[in-house]
Amino acid sequence: MNQYKQNALVFKAFCDESRLRIVDLIRAEDEICACVLLEDLSISQSTLSHHMKILVESGLVIARKDGKRMMYSLSPEGIVHAKQLLNKLLERKS
Repeated sequence: MNQYKQNALVFKAFCDESRLRIVDLIRAEDEICACVLLEDLSISQSTLSHHMKILVESGLVIARKDGKRMMYSLSPEGIVHAKQLLNKLLERKS
């Protein structure tokens, strides 16, 4: 995947109100179960799966299976990459 496409995935992850809420919920808990996200967001399981797919593909979120539960946490590397990407895009060239 080319760098522009990967960078676009990061911004796609941030351009939805539900995904911003999901990131905030994960941040508050360090790691959170999909079942908790479903309760807090009042969305369907398929809608949550769609949002989580985008967040995981962007590199911002890590997914792991714990028995039958799906657990999500923020990726430290993904967060650093997103910050660096935004800083780079906003830098003025001298």
